[in-house]
Amino acid sequence: MIKTLLHVFQVRELRSKLLFTLGMLIVYRIGFWIPLPGVNQEEMVRFFQQAAQTNSAAGRAAQYVAIFSGGSFSRSTIFGLGIMPYITASIIFQLVGSVSPTLKKLQEEGPSGRAKVQEWTRYATVALCIVQAVGWLGYMKGAGLVLPQYGNNPVWWMTALTALTAGTIFLMWLGEQIDRFGIGNGVSLIITAGILTGMPRALVHVWSTYDPSGTQGLNAIGVLMLAGGFVFVVGGAVLLTVAQRRIPIQQAKHTRGRRVYGGQRSYLPLRINHSGVMPIIFASSLMIFPSVIFEAIASAAKAPGNDGWWVTALTRLGEWFQIGQFPYVLLYVLMVYFFSYFWVTVQFNPEDMAKQLRDHGSFIPGLRPGPRTAEYLEAVIGRITYVGAAFLSVIAVLPMVVNKSLNIDYSVTQFLGGTGLLIVVSVTLDFLQRIEANLMMRNYAGFLGGEEAKTSTARVRGPRG
Repeated sequence: MIKTLLHVFQVRELRSKLLFTLGMLIVYRIGFWIPLPGVNQEEMVRFFQQAAQTNSAAGRAAQYVAIFSGGSFSRSTIFGLGIMPYITASIIFQLVGSVSPTLKKLQEEGPSGRAKVQEWTRYATVALCIVQAVGWLGYMKGAGLVLPQYGNNPVWWMTALTALTAGTIFLMWLGEQIDRFGIGNGVSLIITAGILTGMPRALVHVWSTYDPSGTQGLNAIGVLMLAGGFVFVVGGAVLLTVAQRRIPIQQAKHTRGRRVYGGQRSYLPLRINHSGVMPIIFASSLMIFPSVIFEAIASAAKAPGNDGWWVTALTRLGEWFQIGQFPYVLLYVLMVYFFSYFWVTVQFNPEDMAKQLRDHGSFIPGLRPGPRTAEYLEAVIGRITYVGAAFLSVIAVLPMVVNKSLNIDYSVTQFLGGTGLLIVVSVTLDFLQRIEANLMMRNYAGFLGGEEAKTSTARVRGPRG
């Protein structure tokens, strides 16, 4: 490993890319500490700390958004909206492109078409930033977090709105610069950097609550179990990210004159977790609404004079949909399964895949090209999606289960699973694979295999398993 690290810094081009990427991430973290004008920062931090301790809807929303903003949402900095508007716009165009023939054709035109779609995505990002910034500033004013002399000042509104929008656009630009001159996916690395900034706070919290006797906090056994669980979950997340179902592909032989071409045997890799982290993102964002709605209705129903049975029912529903409760976990798992199949349906088209195999003169041994191949691919992707959704569900609910059962702070348990952990694992693996590719081009052994990777052979499974 040390020899590989030395090789990384010996290659001038790779060293320049790594240093440029690191510099852009440092710029991002500097912007994290630039506050938004007119906001009472001390009161803001106190407000969200109290909301997180009481497990209120505002605290849960802030914790979710902090995944993509690096915690700056609760601190109200110029990067308060984070990169989330750009991600939302990209997802919207990706979904629309799968059902819109015009947009799909534009994406298939090559670099020029993708550049046009990217331009539209930037415009949509600006529109989303304005909408989200207006809502966020209005919420801060209603909660009394804005200084009185600025709350009704239109100049402050324009300044704060411009600062939040410009902050997101600047992060989008940073991500594009990393894509061009650095290494790795820029937007993903920015999100990962924001998530990892919470790890030191989690370690400090574990250290501050450590109690050798175990009466007031975690003892030595509890800390070891927590560390072991973290290693186990990270290993499972890595396995889930790289696991594949390999379908053998046989290329047809072509005879031209006296020579025979083709006949090579390869495989079609189908990822077990084909949808990535998107099902957890969708499920987490939608699961905020039931608890918020029931909590608001129950608070309004508890007004003086209202003591009917329906008040008790609404209060009970609000309690059921608190994080960690059984109805909440059950609905969360069902939504993870639903969005896993939904995302695979949108992204993977068995008929197109079968048509491409037929057009390239390839086929799956034992299956006729065309509709029969499409049926087989659809059946396989359905089975492996079920398994992948099960793994995703375990990783998604593990933090809240540990938080509820062992009474460990959520800032610590969030590193035992959930959206943040999957994002960090997938982005880190992609980053290492890109470094690996650069090293292998120059005949250096990489991080992920070295000599063992050159000599190892993987068993290819048949079409029937």
